Amino acid sequence: MFNRRHLRIKVLQILYAFYQSGEKDATKAEKELLLSIEKMYDLYIYLLLTLPELTYAASIKIEEKKKKLRPTDEDLQPNRKFVDNALIKSLSANKNLRALSEKRKVNWQGAENQEIFRKMLIQVTGSEVYFEFMNNGKCSEDDDKLFAIQLFKNEIINSDYLHHFFEESSIHWMDDIDLCCSMVIKALKTWKKQNNYFNILPIFKENDDEKIFVTSLIKETLSRDVESNRLIANLVDNWELERIATMDIIVLKMGITELQICNEIPTKVTLNEYIEISKFYSTPKSNIFVNGILDKAIDSLKKEGKIYKVGRGLLNN
Repeated sequence: MFNRRHLRIKVLQILYAFYQSGEKDATKAEKELLLSIEKMYDLYIYLLLTLPELTYAASIKIEEKKKKLRPTDEDLQPNRKFVDNALIKSLSANKNLRALSEKRKVNWQGAENQEIFRKMLIQVTGSEVYFEFMNNGKCSEDDDKLFAIQLFKNEIINSDYLHHFFEESSIHWMDDIDLCCSMVIKALKTWKKQNNYFNILPIFKENDDEKIFVTSLIKETLSRDVESNRLIANLVDNWELERIATMDIIVLKMGITELQICNEIPTKVTLNEYIEISKFYSTPKSNIFVNGILDKAIDSLKKEGKIYKVGRGLLNN
């Protein structure tokens, strides 16, 4: 489900905490990494459940209006286009999503969580996306699908109420939210009404090597720590390691490790990935520094025969 850049970032986050805490147990770091990935998957499930929760809040509001002392005609015969949205009803009834929610104990139950959606509903019903959908006179599966995706992209993703909940739940979730939202949108686009189908992806696909990649990266980065420190020290002219930003050192260690253990990943891909990561997770000029040191590291490792690439188009990379 998760792309390799995000998996690299997960490793970076765990390694940063590992080095900062002075922890020595590499096995603990690997367990923390896998737990962090599990938590990211929980975020994905939480986000998938937001649309059904919003329509549930809307249905409660409809029933409350009917019970008013002097209900209006609109209260008694409300526009149910939102609560009857075919895609959202299918998502609510989807067996795979329901099973994942129950298995992982991920849900929006509880008075505080329901209050989140009551407040979100007020914002949603005042949005242009909602007004257009409720009043466009269209009634089709395509219209329901388009609206559900637009509502998620324009309103739900940007909800301050949700952001507050996620910030309180996990220190990493706001870093993960963009990726998880993109995966939710992909799932919504796969909807088929006839069998309530959504392509809800697992954490790791069967027969995929993503789990091997991420666990090998953290284990090997830690096991090669002394060796990588020595190489970096040799490559940084007139700089002591203590003067280099901790995040830069970790990025370099990960890049140096990946160059040596991931025979199927082109050297240029590894170089570019860590340059991009350094732009967002270290100092403003870190990408230039990381680029220069990793370039030197590639030359050094190639001379020592420590970079070996296999596969079509990789033999000379």
